[in-house]
Amino acid sequence: MPANIREIKGRMKAVGNIERITKTMQLIASARFQAMQKKATQSQAYTQKIGEMVGELAAALGTGGDISHPLISPPDTPANKELVLVLTSERGLCGAYNGNVMRKGLRYVRDEQGLDKTQLEVVGKKGQAFCKFNNLEVAESYTFGDSPAYEDVEQLAQKYMDAFTAGQYDAVKVVYMKFESMSRQTPTVQTLLPLEPPVAAEDDSDGPSNSVYEFSPDAETMLAELLPVTVKTTLYQCFNDAVVSEQLARMVAMKAATDAAGKQKTSLKRQFNRARQTAITTELSELIGGAAALE
Repeated sequence: MPANIREIKGRMKAVGNIERITKTMQLIASARFQAMQKKATQSQAYTQKIGEMVGELAAALGTGGDISHPLISPPDTPANKELVLVLTSERGLCGAYNGNVMRKGLRYVRDEQGLDKTQLEVVGKKGQAFCKFNNLEVAESYTFGDSPAYEDVEQLAQKYMDAFTAGQYDAVKVVYMKFESMSRQTPTVQTLLPLEPPVAAEDDSDGPSNSVYEFSPDAETMLAELLPVTVKTTLYQCFNDAVVSEQLARMVAMKAATDAAGKQKTSLKRQFNRARQTAITTELSELIGGAAALE
C-alpha cells in the first residue's frame, strides 16, 4: 500500500474517532441542558413569587421610597469600591461562551468602573485562566460544579450581604450569560446589591383590586426577612441561567464539530478512493508494460 494511501486511511480513522467523541459530547450536553433548563424554570417561578410577595408587603407599608433597609440603601460612607463576580464554566468546548462573558466583565471593569475601584471574583476555571492570561488580579475564585447547589450559592450570597451592610462595597455586580431563549443568550451585568426599592405590583385587571391581606408578623418584619431571600434567589437564578447557557453553547459547538468531522471524513474518503484508483492504474500499466517487454 503506497504511503499516501496509508496516511489518508490513518486520517480517516482519526477523524472518525473525533466524530464519535463530539457526537457523544453533544448528546450529553443535550441531556444536561434539558435537566438544567427545567431546574432554572422552576427556580425562576419561585424567584418571581418572592418578588410578588415583596410587592404586596411594599403596598402594605406604602411607597417604595419610604422603605428603609440596609440591603436597599447604599452605605452612608462610600467605600469607592465595587465587587464584581464573573460566572464562567469549569470546562471548555463550549464555543465563545466564556470569551463573551469575560469580555463583557472586562469591558465593564475597565471602561465603566475602573480596575482600581473593583474587586474581581471569578467562578469557574476558564475565568481564572482568562484573568491569569490578561494579568488581572482575582481576589477570590470559586468552584461550584456543573449543577450549583442552592446551599452553596446561599452561603456566597450571605457573604456578600454581610460585606455590603458592613460598608466594604458600594455595590455588588454579577456578570453572567443570561438565558433568554434557545436562540438568544446575552452577556449581562446585573446589580445584586443594593436592591431596588420594592414597589407594589400594578393590577392589570379592569376594576380595582379587592385583595386584602393580613400579615403575621407585621409587614415590616416580613419584608426584612424576605429581602435577604430575594438576594439569595436572584444570585441562584444567575447561576442557573449561566449553566443553562453553557450547556446550550456546548451542545451547539459539539454539533458543529460533529458536522465538520463528517464533512472531513467524506472528503478524505474521496481522496482515498482517488489515490487507490491511481495506484491500481499505475500497477496495471506496469504489468502491461512488463508483459509487452517480454514478448
